[in-house]
Amino acid sequence: MAQGKLEVLLVSAKGLDNSDFLSSMDPYVILTCRTQEQKSSIAKADEGSAPEWNETFLFTVSGHVPELHLKLMDKDTFTADDFVGEANIPLSVVFEEGSLPPTSYNVVKDGEFKGEIKVGLTFTPEAYHSRDLPEEEFGGWKQSSYN
Repeated sequence: MAQGKLEVLLVSAKGLDNSDFLSSMDPYVILTCRTQEQKSSIAKADEGSAPEWNETFLFTVSGHVPELHLKLMDKDTFTADDFVGEANIPLSVVFEEGSLPPTSYNVVKDGEFKGEIKVGLTFTPEAYHSRDLPEEEFGGWKQSSYN
């Protein structure tokens, strides 16, 4: 059972399937860790299917958190944003190791490969304190102040 802070470095993506026919895509990522959700900035239009973000996100982790979910979207102006694909990153290794260097993960849509996304992870466990009492008050005999 992990408890602490998960830092996610969203580096870049490549080979993304361009869903815009008349222009280049404007991708962004929705990062979800259990019930916490954060959104990246929208990559520059000239980066298209190979965006770079180099953004850091911080999540509070407590309990069983099996994976980080990344949902890649393409920002559209006049219609709903397009779903590009998604990636699920298992977190058990980063909880054990403490950090993982930026690594590429497959982006998938309907079971088909749609590109890669590069993410680095760092986990900082929270120090466990059984009580916030000074050490001398952890039991034992103490003289009463009443006479």
